Amino acid sequence: MKTTTFLTFVGSQCGKAEEAINFYTSTFPNSGIKSVTKYAEGEAGGTPELIKYGVFTLNGTEYMVSESNYNHQWSFTPAVSLLIIDSSDEVIQTIFEKLSSNGGQIMVPLDNYKGEGDYGFGKKFGWCEDKYGISWQFVLSE
Repeated sequence: MKTTTFLTFVGSQCGKAEEAINFYTSTFPNSGIKSVTKYAEGEAGGTPELIKYGVFTLNGTEYMVSESNYNHQWSFTPAVSLLIIDSSDEVIQTIFEKLSSNGGQIMVPLDNYKGEGDYGFGKKFGWCEDKYGISWQFVLSE
């Protein structure tokens, strides 16, 4: 059995999946695009410029992506996020800044707990949403 994260770009994010995976694979080390299949002309769910099915890796972890121009009643939510754990403060800080800038938003500043109590995750914690609506949590491990 295998599990993987599948990101579906719909609504206002439809048409941005290819830009997003190019951004992600350039942001994370050891990453790349494995495959991209676009919709055929006249195929239900999309148009030839949209990704029907794609696979990419971020630091060796595989993700899948699709986009659809159907009128879905949902999109990405912070209730589900991608968790980044690393022992390098510089790596965590750099990726957090890249993902939270240029249209993204910081939901919990990446910080040493400053007396607010230890969340129990590590030395530092932060949470942001990128410009595509994907939610990311960051932990600086011991």
